[in-house]
Amino acid sequence: MRMEYVTAVLAVVDLVPSGSAVSYGDVAELLGAGGPRQVGAVMSHYGSSVAWWRVLRASGEAPPGHEVDALKHYLQESTPLHGAYEAFLRTGEGRWRVDLTAARWAPSDGDFDQLDVISDQLERQLHKLSVPDDEMTV
Repeated sequence: MRMEYVTAVLAVVDLVPSGSAVSYGDVAELLGAGGPRQVGAVMSHYGSSVAWWRVLRASGEAPPGHEVDALKHYLQESTPLHGAYEAFLRTGEGRWRVDLTAARWAPSDGDFDQLDVISDQLERQLHKLSVPDDEMTV
């Protein structure tokens, strides 16, 4: 995985405000590069430095293995939820998910300006890496 892509994904995640959430595919679409699996791989390996709980499966399910920690963050941030999350907190039983329809982040114009900067920078860095350094390229 190119570190330029990792940096760009994490920068997008940093823009998602408290109480909001996005899917892995949303991040890829906002970035204009990669797809849900690539974003998921970045979050799996490098996501601990950002608000990882704000990036979910398209179904609204929390990252596997992190349900308890994620749920605590969702409740602290008043993220809209569906299902038996209170029972899950008490007993570890019960199904719940983030209400992604209500919680999905809708970037403002200023956010889109920042997203454009991030995606343009990624595109320039990847283009620079793909140009041959053979002194014959015009």
